Amino acid sequence: MPDLELDFQRGMMSVYETARQHGYIASYFKQMLDRHGGVEAAKRLLAGEVIQSGLMRLWELKLLNHSMEALVIQERFRSLFTDDEVAEARRRLDELGYFKQMR
Repeated sequence: MPDLELDFQRGMMSVYETARQHGYIASYFKQMLDRHGGVEAAKRLLAGEVIQSGLMRLWELKLLNHSMEALVIQERFRSLFTDDEVAEARRRLDELGYFKQMR
């Protein structure tokens, strides 16, 4: 696994661990990570336009900055994803007020 993909994988594991530390056990997310790896799991989660329940739970816990979507839009991971995938991650975060929080 190239270094950038490995860094993304670590970031995705951190998403899972942070949620777990706050009482949310994202078992489906963890299964996807174990089965497909971080990049492919993110791509699969971004394939639809529906905001998944896991992201909604992170929003409720005020942990959007620890979401897969927040990782995907980071400049350093940009080359791992298509423009459409990054746009979808950004759209979901925008819909949940992420960028207003960042100001």
